[in-house]
Amino acid sequence: MNIVFKILFIFILAAGNFCQAQDSTRVTKAYKSTARLKKAVDNNDNKGVADSYVGIAGDYYNQGNYAKSEEFLVKARTIYKNLNDKKNLESVTRKIAQSQEKQNKITPAISNYSMAAEMSYSEKSKAVNTNDAARLSSPTPEQRAEAIQDNIKLNLKEKDKGDLAENYSQLADVNIQQNNIPKAEENLNNAYVLSKKEAPQQALEINQKLTNFYVENRNFEKAIEAKKKVLKEDFVKENSQEKVNQIQELADIYIKKNDPEEAVVLLKNAYGIALEKGHTLEAQKSVKRLDSLYNISGNTNASVTLYRDFLGKLPDLVSKDRSLVDNKILEDTEQRISQLEKEKGLKDELIRKKSVFNYSLIGVLILLTGLIIFIFRTLKKVQIKNKKIALQSLRREMNPHFIFNSLNSVNHFIATNNELEANQYLTKFSKLMRGVMENSAEDFIPFQQELDLLQNYLALEKTRFADKFDYEIEVDESLNMQSLKVPGMLIQPFLENAVWHGLRYRNDKGFLKLSFEKEDQYLKITIEDNGIGIEESKKQKTEHQKTREGRGMKNTVERIRLLNELYKKDITCSIKDKEGSSGVLVHIKINLA
Repeated sequence: MNIVFKILFIFILAAGNFCQAQDSTRVTKAYKSTARLKKAVDNNDNKGVADSYVGIAGDYYNQGNYAKSEEFLVKARTIYKNLNDKKNLESVTRKIAQSQEKQNKITPAISNYSMAAEMSYSEKSKAVNTNDAARLSSPTPEQRAEAIQDNIKLNLKEKDKGDLAENYSQLADVNIQQNNIPKAEENLNNAYVLSKKEAPQQALEINQKLTNFYVENRNFEKAIEAKKKVLKEDFVKENSQEKVNQIQELADIYIKKNDPEEAVVLLKNAYGIALEKGHTLEAQKSVKRLDSLYNISGNTNASVTLYRDFLGKLPDLVSKDRSLVDNKILEDTEQRISQLEKEKGLKDELIRKKSVFNYSLIGVLILLTGLIIFIFRTLKKVQIKNKKIALQSLRREMNPHFIFNSLNSVNHFIATNNELEANQYLTKFSKLMRGVMENSAEDFIPFQQELDLLQNYLALEKTRFADKFDYEIEVDESLNMQSLKVPGMLIQPFLENAVWHGLRYRNDKGFLKLSFEKEDQYLKITIEDNGIGIEESKKQKTEHQKTREGRGMKNTVERIRLLNELYKKDITCSIKDKEGSSGVLVHIKINLA
């Protein structure tokens, strides 16, 4: 009969055995943690995601699920590392070490404590992490105790009760290894007193460690006293589920003490509370333990009565039990967290791909911009080079009309048997040609050299037309003859026009004046003659002469344009007939800056 009831009992509860009883507070925390995580994921707030992971890890740690706690802390650390959040990185690395230590993963725990010490943001934090690494790696109890004592001093100074309670608990473990029973008992009691207000879950763990310590030393009275003490605490009295668990733990102590009668009383009490509050699995545990005690005493009838009572009340018990619903909610919550993590992963991947695309696009644009700039600069260089070639070509061109007239003059001197004047003219002409050729490679030549060329040219023309004009050259004394540079042979075409198209057509001797003066930051060049003037000169020219002159002046204007484009000299030129008298006035201005 007993066996039949047991089989039926196990079959009914099979659906509920996949999970542990939970308090609804855990569900509330899970909801809040999931909400925080969802908000952070929706806002693409990586720090918020990491903070949510730390919160979830803390919930798991307080529930004693250290493996899950470590899992979420590792995720948080990866994010903090990417954000270069050094303060949180140190904190979460320490928490990882603590979770690993709880799982007895000593080697990685030592590594993480050491890592936390290296990245610590305060001297206290660095010292605590260093001491914890030393505590786990020290070969002797004495060295471990020394490291723990150092942390106790630091935490007493900082009034950090949570870590201080853990330190006392660690020191008690060392005391037990040293077989120092009074000191172990003292440190466990200190740890319990510190943690019961700040960290109830830690207080329960320490109480269990204390009672186990008493039981192992066969000090059952103190074990019972310690367990009864925790049953009086508010955090146990207000949590019926935890109260049942602690009463069952107290019953186990009485069983080990060989006092089954008191154990039966306590288990019946636990069973009654579980039925009243709707804790199915806790009721099951009480029934199993009572059944075991009844079997030992041979009280089969009591066992059958107990199972009948339990099976009769089971439907109502299950209907009141929130733990099964809570577990389902928590299971769904974990799935939701997993879904949010996948969602974040997809978002991160999308952002990464978008960033790669954007960076690639920016790279292509930079490359294209660089290519365009390179092409533009190359074209600019080619354009400048072409302009310089054009300028050089224009500069090297001698007025064919000038050369032709010069050779005719030589021919005239020879024909009239005037060999002396012919030789003198050829000497001046060759000197001028040499000067022109020497300076033909440069766009700008020293002012003194240009002045010498112009003087040679005018002297040459004076030899040819001795009875047609006189000339004068004036130079401003403030001009530096050596350092000042001007375009070579730019003025000569205007002088040639003045002689050949103005002065030579006068009936009497004319006059040509060339002056150089400084006006602000400009060199002002004035060419003035009293020839027949521009309009009268046009009337006397043949069609062939008009074509030659037009081309010559066009070359000069083109030279000025190219010089302005290449060197920004702001060269200006004006040519006009003089007002009130015959002749032409030419003004040329060159920027000296």
